[in-house]
Amino acid sequence: MRGYDYKTTPYDHQRSVLEDSWAAKHYALFMEMGTGKTKVAIDNMAVLFEAGKITAVLVVAPKGVYDNWAKSEIQTHLPDRIERHVMRWRPVKTQAYENELRDFILNEMPLTLKIFVMNVEAFSTPRGAGIAKAFLKYNSDNMVIVDESTTIKNRKAARTKNIVALRDMSKYRRILTGSPVTKSPMDLYAQCEMLHDRALGFNSFFAFQARYAVVQRRTMGHRSFQQITGYRRLDELGEKLDTFSNRILKEDCLDLPAKVYVRRNVELTPEQAKLYKQMKKLALAKLESGELATTQSVLTQIMRLQQICCGFLQPDDGEIEPVPNNRMNELIDVVDEVQGKAIIWASYTHDIQQIAAALRDRFGPESVATYYGATPQEERQEIVTRFQDKAGPLRFFVGQPRTGGYGITLTAANTVIYYSNSYDLEIRLQSEDRAHRIGQTSSVTYIDLVSPDTIDEKILQALRDKISLANEVLGDKARDWLS
Repeated sequence: MRGYDYKTTPYDHQRSVLEDSWAAKHYALFMEMGTGKTKVAIDNMAVLFEAGKITAVLVVAPKGVYDNWAKSEIQTHLPDRIERHVMRWRPVKTQAYENELRDFILNEMPLTLKIFVMNVEAFSTPRGAGIAKAFLKYNSDNMVIVDESTTIKNRKAARTKNIVALRDMSKYRRILTGSPVTKSPMDLYAQCEMLHDRALGFNSFFAFQARYAVVQRRTMGHRSFQQITGYRRLDELGEKLDTFSNRILKEDCLDLPAKVYVRRNVELTPEQAKLYKQMKKLALAKLESGELATTQSVLTQIMRLQQICCGFLQPDDGEIEPVPNNRMNELIDVVDEVQGKAIIWASYTHDIQQIAAALRDRFGPESVATYYGATPQEERQEIVTRFQDKAGPLRFFVGQPRTGGYGITLTAANTVIYYSNSYDLEIRLQSEDRAHRIGQTSSVTYIDLVSPDTIDEKILQALRDKISLANEVLGDKARDWLS
């Protein structure tokens, strides 16, 4: 670590974690979302490369995250002095890509750090798992990073088995997640098994379960099974984790900025992509014919493109048409990773209802409240009061920013998720400040769900640039927004 020159200045907690862990063969970064675990991992690979310990890194991350590694995070945090060749996994099998992949894996690249970024879903396939193994085999001075490692908590899943199988082919291993236990302490076993076969002191899940879970045999009809009814010795389990992990919570990071912004990518399904292309073509045709002559008419077309990104379409005179999409699954993945209470903003009533139903199904009926136009006036303050009770069961405030984005205080949450964004800058700023105001004692993390190369990106960029679309989309700029 001595003499390592950071590209981006670390916060104190990031520097401390890196100094504690950089040389460890295996380590877990249990750092809450918004505390910068990705930067720590990238600095770790840089330190090891400059120390002559590694020449290659395999990064495994969920679909909504792995593009950020390849296109943004590495470029932002890896020092420019380090020559690098970053390869992004794609499921296509074109001859050109196959040749590029083969050359990347097999060719020696002196004084260059090879970084192969794969999505965790690829490990559900023999091809994805096989290529990852080939990369590690031919680049043996390597490091494997599994980001959002709760994606491998299911020890029976094919992708978990295939990723754990990489352990013995890797020289250094890191797992990253803000919430290592989403449902049960048993979630830890497979994640830690990726680090070392006896990281938790057991090379058998059933021995681990017997030590830390209370299990009773149940019978239903002719079927008999073991059911976990409680947990024990969790202090002992925590002490074991402390030997190879670092737990960082936002409330412990006094030097974090007041607001932290995170983007999660959501790929369009084939059905969405087809419909989006058709709708965009129709909107441009209307623009050419002069039908879109007002700001409102252009914004209506933008709204329809955004609806498709969210997974539905509502014609002027018809029923809502659902469209197969990945957005709800990505939202569930995000809330599994965050700690404590969260605000979820969505622009459309249909989405609010769907989100509330999905969260109630997963976390229970008392965990969710909705706050939008249809919420009775006499219930609104009671919802806010229950949400502000930090010991209460209401964990998720699902609201429409045009309705709930003004005048209320929601400082019990330090995570705010935008399922979809309004094109109105004032609404975005007001809704952000429901959590970030007097009474908030922690940094607030804002997470935007975004479908790449769609209107989602354009809206978010406009908001980041402090531009209100209502003043931007008329005249020549209408074509830029719709094309």
